[in-house]
Amino acid sequence: MAKLAQGAKYRGSIHDFPDFDPSQDAETLYNAMKGFGSDKEAILELITSRSNRQRQEICQNYKSLYGKDLIADLKYELTGKFERLIVGLMRPPAYSDAKEIKDAISGIGTDEKCLIEILASRTNKQIHQLVAAYKDAYERDLEADVIGDTSGHFQKMLVVLLQGTREEDDVVSEDLVQQDVQDLYEAGELKWGTDEAQFIYILGNRSKQHLRLVFDEYLKTTGKPIEASIRGELSGDFEKLMLAVVKCIRSTPEYFAERLFKAMKGLGTRDNTLIRIMVSRSELDMLDIREIFRTKYEKSLYSMIKNDTSGEYKKTLLKLCGGDDDAAGKFFPEAAQVAYQMWELSAVARVEVKGTVHPAGDFNPDADAKALRKAMKGLGTDENTIIDIITHRSNAQRQQIRQTFKSHFGRDLMADLKSELSGDLARLILGLMMPPAHYDAKQLKKAMEGAGTDEKALIEILATRTNAEIRAINEAYKEDYHKSLEDALSSDTSGHFKRILISLATGNREEGGEDRDRAREDAQVAAEILEIADTSSGDKSSLETRFMMILCTRSYQHLRRVFQEFVKMTNYDVEHTIKKEMSGDVRDVFVAIVQSVKNKPLFFADKLYKSMKGAGTEEKTLTRIMVSRSEIDLLNIRREFIEKYDKSLHQAIEGDTSGHFLKALLAVCGGED
Repeated sequence: MAKLAQGAKYRGSIHDFPDFDPSQDAETLYNAMKGFGSDKEAILELITSRSNRQRQEICQNYKSLYGKDLIADLKYELTGKFERLIVGLMRPPAYSDAKEIKDAISGIGTDEKCLIEILASRTNKQIHQLVAAYKDAYERDLEADVIGDTSGHFQKMLVVLLQGTREEDDVVSEDLVQQDVQDLYEAGELKWGTDEAQFIYILGNRSKQHLRLVFDEYLKTTGKPIEASIRGELSGDFEKLMLAVVKCIRSTPEYFAERLFKAMKGLGTRDNTLIRIMVSRSELDMLDIREIFRTKYEKSLYSMIKNDTSGEYKKTLLKLCGGDDDAAGKFFPEAAQVAYQMWELSAVARVEVKGTVHPAGDFNPDADAKALRKAMKGLGTDENTIIDIITHRSNAQRQQIRQTFKSHFGRDLMADLKSELSGDLARLILGLMMPPAHYDAKQLKKAMEGAGTDEKALIEILATRTNAEIRAINEAYKEDYHKSLEDALSSDTSGHFKRILISLATGNREEGGEDRDRAREDAQVAAEILEIADTSSGDKSSLETRFMMILCTRSYQHLRRVFQEFVKMTNYDVEHTIKKEMSGDVRDVFVAIVQSVKNKPLFFADKLYKSMKGAGTEEKTLTRIMVSRSEIDLLNIRREFIEKYDKSLHQAIEGDTSGHFLKALLAVCGGED
């Protein structure tokens, strides 16, 4: 078992086996592999119940007793993924890493993801042990082999990491933090081209404590996280390596939780990644990884492994995982602390929101109006010109073009566009041409007209708009449809769902900061209505009204503190609990409010992803979000999209749409990440 620093708490899932007898274990394994077939259950039970140090003793005793190599016998008796997993557990950690790297750079092609994962996440001591193990096992120099198989800035950063010389002093100089922030900013954002050497030097050598402060200051100074600058300035494997380094600096367990999730999500499992992480972290930080996994992905690592693997392979992985945290949205106590800290960070972070569509420089509404008229005159329509003009002007500029078009030609530009365009492209272009409040009002009207109601659209709009936006929508709705939005909602919805929507539609959310005492009271109300409080302080209907009022009228900043206090008070996450305890449209609207408070760009990134995943595309949802967020926070949504789904919004749109609709969407998207 890994030796702990004084006072540190052991966070692995595998422990030393009490009353350990290496000779007896060697005999058990020998008998399990003797004769015809092998007792795989006995093998996995024994090996996953011993620490790595104990497994090394078993290997030595096996050799002494039987004159045979235990790893060679296991390789002979076992097959496939199960064999790879068991053999990985039998190697000392440094030798296991050495074998993974050797496999990554052997043969045709290189497994860059494996190199990145290992070298970005290991401590100085682990790197030194890895280099020595590689030399011992293969009689080759690891640095020379990495240089022979990689190139460019990617190679340079790998070589820096291979030195294992990251500073380890926790005493941080504020002056040096400011200097590094300035150097990184000047090397990237302020420079034509990028000075990669500065990124390599600072991210490859500074201590973790120092770099965390650098990242915090970078966000305050530039208005964007360091990850966004890396994505904007670097590319390819070098970009992926630097992002991995940043993630590991911030939280190594969170980095591995994300790697495990991506190894199992979607079709097919990346078994090599899954095996490598489960083996290498089982005696280091598996409990931390489990906690963060549960917090981030709303399911336990245990349940995901259980649903994604099978046979002895699954049983072995579950043993390494060490337990299931999926008890109905509950964190075990340490996980609650992790969640609390995540809220603390989200409350501190002030990320600047940015759209992707900006006012055009040298704007000339006369020229634009004439170009649009020409594009629609005569036989055929020049869709490319229409797309190019409308997607590269701000909404305010589009309104000027509409007025100029009317003045010049005595025609309604919207009516002309409607008659010339069709389908998804028409919906997108006409949406962009409408003032935002009128566009939202129209989307709400369409969600309520005809047979059936589009509750998802109602929720998406009303749960995410600011007070000012809601008030503008009310005015636009009254102007366009000669009926109040409240009356429309009253006649088309019912019960608690109606009450919640009408409350949101008043646009009376508080806009002040947090009140800690009131936040604790609000968290208590939430705990009682969600039936996880020890006591009850009121009747059910009164609590329901108070809970609705809290979610619909408290400021975002205050609600963040409420959610944080809720975790502290109950060890539950409010979003998980709402999903479990509530149902139908009421659950959906409350979840949307909570997600919007937590991270609004991520809420929309999830909606966009779901609109394009699987068979068929929800073009209306895709269009509505791209239009409505294009000048508000679509750039932030793009960043959340690539962070969560490992592909850019640009790529997702490219893979799921076509023709002129695709071209217009990509123009609104504003770039490839």
